[in-house]
Amino acid sequence: MSDALFLGVDIGTSSSKGVLVRPDGSIVARAERVHGVSTPRPGWVEHDAEKIWWTDFVEIARELVAAADGARLGGLGVSGIGPCLLPADAAGNPLRPAILYGVDTRATAEIAELNEEFGADTVLERAGSPLTTQAIGPKLRWLAWNEPEVAARTELLLMASSFLVHRLTGRYILDHQSASQCVPMYDLRKREWSADWCETIAPWLRLPELAWPSEIVGAVTETASAATGLPAGLPVTAGTVDAWAEAASVGVAAPGDAMVMYGTTMFLVQVLTEPQPHPGLWTTCGAWPGTYTVAAGMATSGAVTEWLRKLVGGDFSDLVEEAARVPLGSRGLLVLPYFAGERTPLFDPDARGLIAGLTLGHGRSELYRAALESIAYGVRHNLAAMSEEGGQAQRLVAVGGGTRGGLWTQIVSDVTGMPQQLTAETIGACLGDAMFAAAAAGIDTAGWNPVVDTVEPDRQRYDQYEPFYRHYRELYTATAEIAHFLAREQHRAHPAGAE
Repeated sequence: MSDALFLGVDIGTSSSKGVLVRPDGSIVARAERVHGVSTPRPGWVEHDAEKIWWTDFVEIARELVAAADGARLGGLGVSGIGPCLLPADAAGNPLRPAILYGVDTRATAEIAELNEEFGADTVLERAGSPLTTQAIGPKLRWLAWNEPEVAARTELLLMASSFLVHRLTGRYILDHQSASQCVPMYDLRKREWSADWCETIAPWLRLPELAWPSEIVGAVTETASAATGLPAGLPVTAGTVDAWAEAASVGVAAPGDAMVMYGTTMFLVQVLTEPQPHPGLWTTCGAWPGTYTVAAGMATSGAVTEWLRKLVGGDFSDLVEEAARVPLGSRGLLVLPYFAGERTPLFDPDARGLIAGLTLGHGRSELYRAALESIAYGVRHNLAAMSEEGGQAQRLVAVGGGTRGGLWTQIVSDVTGMPQQLTAETIGACLGDAMFAAAAAGIDTAGWNPVVDTVEPDRQRYDQYEPFYRHYRELYTATAEIAHFLAREQHRAHPAGAE
């Protein structure tokens, strides 16, 4: 395999990316396709699996195969947003758009219902995570109650990565990491499906086999080869959720290692030696066999900055340059970035965005900096919760598109007081996918993506940010009742089931 090339493809929230890599980790080619999400009603966030997941994959695969220029391919790894619910028939054909991860908040009633049935404490102990909008169990229950005709036809539970694996190899397999986010249907300590709870929630569902992300689970079929240009017989690994592939891409593998992913949403993953469930976080299996992680995720980050960019005009480079000239604290602005509710550690789908302190003297530069600072406060909030479970992170590695430009990462380090390591490559999860494929072929990937820089916190700025962070935490508590009222009004204006 010393001369083979490895492919990785990731399906993200707002884009899909692919990479072609040599056995030493050097990148031969990259490919990307941009897409969006569908939000048919407040709280609903969906993807069309055929038009987005499969079309993007086929186009990226063909582009990378062409870039290989006849060189031998050694393996393929895939990942994608998750945990998602894509109901499919026995042949793997999607029966409705995929219901996305925790940003889709439609199943709040079902969360309460399942907590009542199973007991919230029992769920946390057995599944490792509380029932939240991130969980698959409530979304399956929502499907049964609200779209019974779809539920009756559903046989397969697919996510972005397992959909691609099934389409490419014919195998119906889900990796342990993704399965551990199918709360409450997976027993975290036993690392197997909780058959009794699965039967209660979705008796009509055929559960997938389980594997680790770096395990080879099949090979590209002749049919898939004709569609994608990939060679028939190419080994395919099980794949996983994008954040865990992204953590692998920057070498987050040892206990105490942590990743902060700057993307459409902000996501954090820290490696643990043993699971220690926390009511405000997700405890899951890790990407590598036998490992565990604690994870945190904000509902928005880049989504807020993109919303603001569209609102005020201009491009990101201009906004970053302007925001860099604004003093710390954004001249007295404080933002709650809960524009799509909030995930960890609040688990409040009815939280709402807020801009406090506005005057006629504020402009887009102050607004943009305040948005960046608000996300940094959210990162600090989550790191504090993670330290309660897994201990203080010993090493923090930053990855994702938001690491470019320097301002955002510097603000996060100043607010949290933690240095962030930056690696040579920030292409993300698709590089981790290629790593899984190479590791399955016996390639040592330890040196693929070395650390090349470190963002150091400024102690004086950390102290200056302290009162802003304190008031950020207080602002949510002080305004939660108002936010919930407004959320109810929004839901009333667009009730579930209304056309």
